[in-house]
Amino acid sequence: MWNIDLTLVDVGQVSRDAYVDAFRQVTGRPLVRLPQTAGRTDSEVFFEALAMNAADVAGADNEQRLLADYNEALAKAFDARSDQLTAKGRLLPGAREALSAVARLPGVVQTVLTGTIKPNAITKLRAFDLDGLIDFAIGGYGSEAYPKGTLLQVARSRAAESLGVTFGEAATAYIGDSSRDVEAARIGGAWAIAVASGRATQAELAAAGADAVLDDLTDTQMVVRTIDGLTLSAGMNDPQA
Repeated sequence: MWNIDLTLVDVGQVSRDAYVDAFRQVTGRPLVRLPQTAGRTDSEVFFEALAMNAADVAGADNEQRLLADYNEALAKAFDARSDQLTAKGRLLPGAREALSAVARLPGVVQTVLTGTIKPNAITKLRAFDLDGLIDFAIGGYGSEAYPKGTLLQVARSRAAESLGVTFGEAATAYIGDSSRDVEAARIGGAWAIAVASGRATQAELAAAGADAVLDDLTDTQMVVRTIDGLTLSAGMNDPQA
């Protein structure tokens, strides 16, 4: 499972513009303060933004309705800016090569575990021609009102249902760039492979409990060895792994 933002691509400017647009549409208020987004889902960011920007929403029913409206508005706002992704964003070094090489490992299925809502996750990777390497049907996304650790478990269940193979904890690796990603792997039951391509340092990622820390994804063979080495003993072709 791959995180997307600051692990595979950096499209932060486009994402922020879409956040601002969608927030104003559904709340009628400007998004003056944007919460920290690293390792968090779009749903979590939205609810914190409501509090930080004094957007008054009373009652759980209203919150859920607003979240649904926000996710829809965010998808439209991001899609309207999709032509800006390659101009204002970038594919992180080694990402394409790493995804391609890992895809060739026997028994491997690649998906995403991301804080981004599903339509935007697909748009981000499609802009950089990475979408063909990912099984989006079994991923975990920020459009769901769960933290990443729970989403990891949800994604594993989807993989079992879709593919007829149970991927146990030892057969699951999550590659991300933040301490929260490491925490999600721990909670969800997966190997935590951290890449220091985001805002966290190698020391911070190691202190968070990552099983492996990489500088970036440019050493393709190191990426492959790390994933293969951690999951190999699990026997991914064994339905009971």
